[in-house]
Amino acid sequence: MSQSPPTVPVCYRHPGRETYIRCTRCDRPICPECMRDASVGHQCPECVAEGRRTQRPVRTAFGGGAAGQRGLVTKTLLGLNVLVMILSVISGGGEGLAGGGWGGLLGGYTPLIGWGANYGGDPELATRLSDGTIVGGIVQGEYYRMVTALFLHYGVLHLLMNMWALWVLGRNLEAALGPLRFLGLYLLSGLGGSVAVYYFAPNALTAGASGAIFGLFAALFLLLRRMGRDTSAVLPVIIINIVFTFAVPGISIAGHLGGMVVGALVGTILAYAPREHRNLVQGVGMGAIFLLLIALTIMRTAMLSI
Repeated sequence: MSQSPPTVPVCYRHPGRETYIRCTRCDRPICPECMRDASVGHQCPECVAEGRRTQRPVRTAFGGGAAGQRGLVTKTLLGLNVLVMILSVISGGGEGLAGGGWGGLLGGYTPLIGWGANYGGDPELATRLSDGTIVGGIVQGEYYRMVTALFLHYGVLHLLMNMWALWVLGRNLEAALGPLRFLGLYLLSGLGGSVAVYYFAPNALTAGASGAIFGLFAALFLLLRRMGRDTSAVLPVIIINIVFTFAVPGISIAGHLGGMVVGALVGTILAYAPREHRNLVQGVGMGAIFLLLIALTIMRTAMLSI
């Protein structure tokens, strides 16, 4: 009685290639080109793809994804601020880099600052700025100023100070929170500073990312406390910045403190949201703060218009 010779297995994706290696998940034969290293043995491309689809993504302690470790939002914000600084200088015909406040270290006014800086305005009539530009202010419907002011700076020194702080704080916070949560923290803090300026210094032409930066400081302190980390290196920096805010003329006290207060509120929500309902609590909480800032802005406009 004769026996047929044993059949040599072939790769399920490449029938012309003989192989004795099998996928550890589905047991299909795979050639060296198709095998993927696994914790035990090798897997085929389909099983690897299926594993990626079913595997839960790694999250930080505050719900952030791994994408935050690349710091893309921080880098994008840095790039936007630098770009707007260039456009501001161009709008002023090369002026605005220096020669302003702090003994000439800060820059001065440019037409782009006149268009986009945070300015409450006179409810009765438009204001003529130093270059002849007519502006109405937030009270006359120019609400965009509360956002555009976050990306405008009075000169290169003002820009460099804020961007250095953003680079140091932003990378760590974005890695801990993830891109979306970090961006929400930054923008809400900056908007909080703008609302505070609208209430307490409506006739000042203010600009800069400082309100958002102060919000990042407050949030970082709260996140470190939540994780049980040492805050001794952060607290003195916050105190120094607060003293600097009150001691140096020309700094927007309302903008700095308003950003810090909102940053602390957002940081508390992000840090202490319960794990089982973390995304919902964080989303609703940040949305509620945004709506509160909108409501405060509308109320202030009504007060100034009376």
